[in-house]
Amino acid sequence: MSNDIDIPEDLSRRIDVLVARSNLTRGQIIEDALSHGRSLAWQERWIAGVQAGVEAADNGDFANDEEIATVLNKFVQG
Repeated sequence: MSNDIDIPEDLSRRIDVLVARSNLTRGQIIEDALSHGRSLAWQERWIAGVQAGVEAADNGDFANDEEIATVLNKFVQG
């Protein structure tokens, strides 16, 4: 089954950028937006955050054990 819809050019370009920056297809991006209410802006921020994390990891920028413990202890209810 084919569902053809007209998408404004600016939105289509944004979807194409998301496709290029991720391993998702246009259909997956649109389905995520429709099924889960994740706007293109949300998806753009998510992919940018993931890419920033990968770049940081590639540069060896990891949290040490003390930093991880500090974050985890913030959420421990005592």
